[in-house]
Amino acid sequence: MATMSLQEMCDAGVRRAYSDPDNTLRASILADPAFSRKNTKDNTPSVVVAELVPGGTVEVTVAAKGGGSEAKSKFVMLNPSDSVYDWVMKMVPTMGAGWCPPGMLGIGIGGTAEKAMLLAKQALMDPIDMQELISRGPKNRIEELRIALYYGINSLGIGAQGLGGLTTVLDVKIFDTPAHAANLPVAMIPNCAATRHAHFVLDGSGPAVLERPSLNDWPELTYSPVNARRVDLETVTREDVATWKTGETVLLTGKLLTGRDAAHKRMTDMLNRGEKLPVSFENRFIYYVGPVDPVREEVVGPAGPTTATRMDKFTRQMLQETGLLGMVGKSERGVEAIDAIREYGAVYLMAVGGAAYLVSKAIRGSRLIAFEDLGMEAIYEFDVVDMPVTVAVSADGISVHDTGPAEWSARIAATQQLAGVPILQ
Repeated sequence: MATMSLQEMCDAGVRRAYSDPDNTLRASILADPAFSRKNTKDNTPSVVVAELVPGGTVEVTVAAKGGGSEAKSKFVMLNPSDSVYDWVMKMVPTMGAGWCPPGMLGIGIGGTAEKAMLLAKQALMDPIDMQELISRGPKNRIEELRIALYYGINSLGIGAQGLGGLTTVLDVKIFDTPAHAANLPVAMIPNCAATRHAHFVLDGSGPAVLERPSLNDWPELTYSPVNARRVDLETVTREDVATWKTGETVLLTGKLLTGRDAAHKRMTDMLNRGEKLPVSFENRFIYYVGPVDPVREEVVGPAGPTTATRMDKFTRQMLQETGLLGMVGKSERGVEAIDAIREYGAVYLMAVGGAAYLVSKAIRGSRLIAFEDLGMEAIYEFDVVDMPVTVAVSADGISVHDTGPAEWSARIAATQQLAGVPILQ
């Protein structure tokens, strides 16, 4: 250990954590990211940021950050006279639902480009205290900005999973530092609802021991959908799908194929070369997921949806050339994908992001179908029973990510106007 660098020590810890045979976690890190994109198999190398401070202890913060929320990170170099509030309010609607709201926004202001991004990430590690801040009132301009953004963002009506609702952010955290007179760097990074980070201090006396969270701290979860449409994936037809309405709850039972970025890229390359795909998608549904390896009696590990927007550029070709009937993922679809869905009478269903373990409880069987070398991005066939999803884009091209937030935004604006909610000027 004495001969290891700090990076090597952190990587060793990450390697042990993600490869623990009793709790295998998904390997998501790819080397050579611009080209071959080979999975490193153990989530190393980790991203390490170190700061030298006085004292004889080491304070450690570990964050297992989701890729869907990290993908929505924003940075801008504003003019010194520009409004941070206006920029954030402009950016949040462009983030869509891929960051799995409701969550937190971390904002870094000042320094340089890389410093602002680091401040934003560090801000996300602070505890949620917005309601306490509102109760006592702001003590400075940064706290005023936090409150104004909290109300302003929630007034957009984006809501949980982008389906519309009262709460889009639980808190807005802001760290700032002095900046050059000519610059106003601003970074914004979201954390999804499934925020995961740990804090501990090493003082040389031995390993830190973190107390396991008690399940009693959470309410008992029950789920009993009312008037849900039960769908047999073995017999569903295009005519059936045409009757589904956006916002409707659907329970899927049957054989569900999987595939995400790497699988779609390989399949479309094969189609372009005139090659036959290793599996037929005719009248089938595909789930955009990279499942975790099973442990002990599990048939599959946590299997939550990935952001569907990344598959938009493949959607038309898949619908046109393979006969694909439906897609399951998280977040919104873009105009290009919605147009293709409408043209081919397909459907897009949304599973709940950030609830990978709960989603996996509907999966009763799993087998590898193709592209084994892609690891968690290979094509699997799941046997699912009553897997709950929401119709997000119907066969006629109506998206709940458009209709839901629009309806809630109007409702919230009227309520806040009556309540005199403060908006930063």
